[in-house]
Parts: sequence; structure tokens; C-alpha cells
Amino acid sequence: MKALHFGAGNIGRGFIGKLLADANIELTFADVNQPLLDAINSRKQYQVKVVGEQAQLETVSNVSAVHSASPDAVALIAEADVVTTAVGPQILEKIAGAIAQGLVKRHAQGNTRPLNIIACENMVRGTTQLKQHVWKHLPENEQAWVNEHVGFVDSAVDRIVPPVEANQDDPLAVTVETFSEWIVDQTQFVGPLPQIAGMELTDNLMAFVERKLFTLNTGHAITAYLGQQARHQTIRDAILDTEVCAVVRGAMEESGAVLIKRYGFDAEKHAAYINKILSRFENPYLHDDVERVGRQPLRKLSAGDRLIKPLLGTLEYQLPNDNLIIGIAAAMHYRSEQDPQAQELAVLLANLGPQATLAQISGLDVQSKVVEQAVSVYNAMQ
Repeated sequence: MKALHFGAGNIGRGFIGKLLADANIELTFADVNQPLLDAINSRKQYQVKVVGEQAQLETVSNVSAVHSASPDAVALIAEADVVTTAVGPQILEKIAGAIAQGLVKRHAQGNTRPLNIIACENMVRGTTQLKQHVWKHLPENEQAWVNEHVGFVDSAVDRIVPPVEANQDDPLAVTVETFSEWIVDQTQFVGPLPQIAGMELTDNLMAFVERKLFTLNTGHAITAYLGQQARHQTIRDAILDTEVCAVVRGAMEESGAVLIKRYGFDAEKHAAYINKILSRFENPYLHDDVERVGRQPLRKLSAGDRLIKPLLGTLEYQLPNDNLIIGIAAAMHYRSEQDPQAQELAVLLANLGPQATLAQISGLDVQSKVVEQAVSVYNAMQ
């Protein structure tokens, strides 16, 4: 079995790439970072440090790499059994052209073996969005063939992979937490369902997508934004602050009430899931900066993402949302000289004011009570 994985960064190497290689799948990474590609091709292996109470060093072997925009990547798509991505939501559009070319080449070569493409991104139904980008590059006369032979499989992924420590001189070394979750929509596969250790199949993906989005992502973001407000440097420092933790837990309980109402999750099991997430934030072996976790506030404040989507759920079911509103207000205060979205947010706030800015980014009604509440909390945080 052959796999091409777009994205040789920390998440690609430490999570999805590792699971594929561990399953003895012939794995090639595709990326644009030439020194990284050269290092992978030179050594054919790298080390993953899995940290927790039982830290261990694991070696990922028999891997190679190609440039994402090269003919080699296109040729591999024509031959692969699975294509995965961990490139970030904004980059999916950029790799769609190469994928489309590979699918055309696959058809021309008469390769009718099933191919399944899985975007493993921190977003809702990322593969469906990737397919839309691919379709823009795919000739109309190829689309029926691709629909028959290629599955575009949505997934939900969860593993905290912090940046490499500054004193780490190995460009391929990566650190990950022990916990990982890769849930895929079994209804979207073409051909037999794959058996890959660490990949969990479900016929109700959206329940798990929203469980992760409304819990891990919501909690992580609010920890970062409140942590920056309280001048903490890391997620661990922030979550150990009892005031920050109380709001984060409260927000996850509010979003959890939406999930329980919407999907019938067991309340006790979901409470245990929240506790598990909080314990992961406290992991002393993960040094994750609040500034890194908080980046891209415009995306995180958009209608379908981790702050506004659970808030909309509380409005739909008439549930409490005070802590989510505090998190949203804190997100509006996020600042980073390294993040273009943070700078754009600051400009919007200066030009439009908080009420119009929040409404524009989130799609919420500018005159709504919830926007009024968020702006009130935002002003109080000044």
C-alpha cells in the first residue's frame, strides 16, 4: 500500500505520517520546504518524542519526500492508495492543482484501483472543501471517472503537537503528546475500508467533529486568549491559573450542553472527556505558547469555527453562554506581531469599533443581544 502525505511539518511527521508509516504503508511526504525534504531523503527516517508520564522515543522509518508542486508528486498521486494532508486550512487550495493533475494522470494510465483522499486538518469537513478546490482544476470530462474511483473522506483529528524547542538542532525531530484521535467518515470511502491502527471509522462523523471542535479547540483557544490577557506565556501556565481554568471549563460545559442536546452524548462521559482535555492542557512536557495557539483570530471568530459555532448552538437551544462570550471577548483582544490576522483584527477594531468588527467577522447580527454582551465584556477587559 502506498501513501502520499502533503505536509512534512510537525503534525505531518508526528501524527498522521507516523500512523501511516507505523502501519507499514510505503510513505512519501510532499512539502515545499526543500531543506526538510533533503533531510528526509538523506536519512529515510526520523524520531518522534512521545511525552507524558511515560515518555518514549520512537523511530519512523522507510520514508521519502518530494516537492509538493513537482511532477514527482503528480506521479505519486497517480499510483497511491491513499493521499492525506496536514498543511493547514489555507494551504488546501494551493495543493488542489497538483492533486487534480495526479487524478487526470491516474485516469490516463488506466489505474482503476480505489484511491481515498483524507484532509487531516483542524477544520470542519476539510476534505469536502479540498474536493471543491480540486474540482476547479479538474476538467469536466474527468469528473465522473474521479467520482467513481476516488473517495474524498472527511475526518476529525486531535493531537497536540507543539513547536520544536529552540535548542533542538535536529530538523526532523518532533515532540507529540501521548493522546491522539483520528476519526474518519466510513461512508465516504471508495473500495474496501482500510485497517490502519489509530484510524477510527464512524458513520456519524459530525458528532465527533463537533465534539472535538467544541471541546479541545474551544478550550484551547480560550485558554490562549485569557492566558495572554493574564500575561501567561504557555498553555500550561494559563490553565493552572484558577480564574482562567474556571472560564475554560465553563465554556466547554456550555458547548458540551449543545453537543448533548444535538447528538445525545452521554453527559457523564462528556464530563470525563472535558476533564481529559483539561489534563492535556496541563501536560508539563508540552511547552506550547499562548501566542502560537491563539493565532489566526479572524478564522477562530468566524461563524463555523470554535468560538462562534458553539455560541450559535447555545442560542439555538436556549442554553447558557456566559463563559463562551468571555472567550470571544478575549479573542478580540489577542495581539501578535507575528500573526497577520491579529494585525488585521487590530485595524478593524480601530476603524469600525468592537461591535461592527465582531459582527463582520462572526456573521452575528450587529444589533443582537449576544454581540452587545460580548462588546460589554470586551470593554471591561480594556
